Amino acid sequence: MKILLINGHPDHESYNHALAQTYAKNARKAGHEVKEIVIADLEFNPNLQYGYRKRTELEDDLLDAQEKIRWAEHLVWVYPVWWGGVPAIMKGFIDRVFLPGFAFKKREGSPWWDKYLSGKTARLICTMDQPTWYYRLINRAPSHHAMKKLTMQFVGVKKVGISSIGPIRLSKLEFRERWLNKIGKLGALGR
Repeated sequence: MKILLINGHPDHESYNHALAQTYAKNARKAGHEVKEIVIADLEFNPNLQYGYRKRTELEDDLLDAQEKIRWAEHLVWVYPVWWGGVPAIMKGFIDRVFLPGFAFKKREGSPWWDKYLSGKTARLICTMDQPTWYYRLINRAPSHHAMKKLTMQFVGVKKVGISSIGPIRLSKLEFRERWLNKIGKLGALGR
């Protein structure tokens, strides 16, 4: 399977990077082709300054990201949940990369759109500093809905799995290692 791992955490020393490295290592060991994007390493303006009214030329790193997304059969996003959403740099990446003409196209005179990334699958690997049950039941999992339904499914990625990991801030080493093992198994399976 062709897997694209997209790391949305801006800190290279974060637990998210350990999760991403574990997933990639186990996926490669199982024979999957893996490409990676570390959003923090890209050079681009994360601001979609004119919305869709006026086109801003894509930087080389974003053009490369689009090629990797086209190539991939499975997209794996690794990121922390901050303030109920994704990190600002990751949101800027999505705004600038998932553009009309690449990820979707609105139909003339219609409220509907064509989905250009159909046929792909995705996995969201999200860390948070609250219990996952609290995030889901009390806070209604806003970033999960935004990424799964309003981003991935909007552009045609129908099957989206979610791995919620938390609370991280107060977790013990045993908890983090158990999750690294779980994520490694997902990598080996290409899920």
